[in-house]
Amino acid sequence: MTHTPHERHNTSFIILISAIAAIGGFLFGFDSGVINGTVAALKEAFHSSAAASGFNVASMLLGCAGGAFLAGSLADKFGRRNVMIITALLFTISAWGSGISTSSFEFIAFRLLGGFAIGAASVLCPAYISEIAPAAIRGRLSSLQQLAIVLGLFAAFLSNYLIALGAHGATGHFWLGFQGWQWMFWVGMVPAIIFLVSLFLIPESPRYLVAAGRDAEANSVLTRLLGAGEAESKVVEIRDTLLKDHEPRLSDLFDKATGKIFPVLWIGIGLAAFQQLVGINVVFYYGEVLWRAAGFTEANALMQNVISGAVNIASTLIAISLIDKLGRKPLLIAGSVGMAVTLGILAYVFGTSPTEAGNLKLSPAFGLYALLAANAYVFFFGISWGPVMWVMLGEMFPNQIRGSALSVSGLTQWLANFGITMTFPILLAGVGLGGAYGLYAFFAFVSILFVVRSVRETKGMELEEMQG
Repeated sequence: MTHTPHERHNTSFIILISAIAAIGGFLFGFDSGVINGTVAALKEAFHSSAAASGFNVASMLLGCAGGAFLAGSLADKFGRRNVMIITALLFTISAWGSGISTSSFEFIAFRLLGGFAIGAASVLCPAYISEIAPAAIRGRLSSLQQLAIVLGLFAAFLSNYLIALGAHGATGHFWLGFQGWQWMFWVGMVPAIIFLVSLFLIPESPRYLVAAGRDAEANSVLTRLLGAGEAESKVVEIRDTLLKDHEPRLSDLFDKATGKIFPVLWIGIGLAAFQQLVGINVVFYYGEVLWRAAGFTEANALMQNVISGAVNIASTLIAISLIDKLGRKPLLIAGSVGMAVTLGILAYVFGTSPTEAGNLKLSPAFGLYALLAANAYVFFFGISWGPVMWVMLGEMFPNQIRGSALSVSGLTQWLANFGITMTFPILLAGVGLGGAYGLYAFFAFVSILFVVRSVRETKGMELEEMQG
């Protein structure tokens, strides 16, 4: 298919503003992953108990849940871009404050702020991209969010690794006399400030502008995105799909005819929950703890995080190339099957290996199997549930309920994340790595049935075609 120069210009502009919005995903990934290399250092710095140490890690997720829940409503009221600007400010404050904290209380307060920003960004960035992207390339552009997340995770793992090398451990002194773990958090201020400045260069979502009665502004934005020929008709199309008697609100999630929640919201809730119940963030939050429990040294455990981050990037790039060709549903099914198998292998390896001084002692063969299975698991997640869940949440809901439905689905995702994160240390002490991974394998298997029975394909559909 050939494109006119004007169409190419529009496509370039759409890709540029999508990439800027996706920086929120990078910060989401960085702030989520940076804690990985600091767990032991924080426990020592704050003299934390095991329970308090676990809450140092998981506390951010409560902020994420709050941010995800409120973001949709705030974005419907104040605009997508304005709320993203606030999240960029919160990212900056959180990164600075986490590094200067002298107690668990201070640290948790700043991490809650960062968590709120992550939760808001997790729903707003894909929603914004889906609302400015043409249907033919919406899946690939919305996948930029997940690519940015995994790049952020990788950047955090690599940054942690390099700082730990330079400081001779996370508790060692690095630049200007501050400890390594402090600099691990402060590095996050750089992308946060870039995000803040860049947001002033992108337009507001045209679908928000129409919902707010600002049709002339929406027409101007759509002219820049689609060209003058399509802009006016698109404004009319968007307006026709919005209920005219009120602004979007949470009560719209209930079908007025039946009084029940729209079925599409239950599907969104299921997608959000299963993405976490398969245990992926145990790898990303507790990677160092996990691999040291399996007998690896600190340096090797941190290097394994870097390898997993690279695998995640590669698999997400593959997903971006396939999502608008194969569709969303086939990728979800393939990913669930692959995760169920690889998690089952990990459960067997960890469950049948002997322990020594409280740590697993893997044989050389089983150590290799564990590394291969763990990275295969990350790969299957990266080509499926990682990007596809966020793409579908950004596009699957009708215009009128998109903000509210994203809030509820995002809240579910972060509550499931919190539950998995808080229970992993308990499972580790109770049933061990084998039992924990057996549970995640079970959820991966159940997710296959959920996708086959409940998920509807959205490939190639305009947002105005989505049904409740």
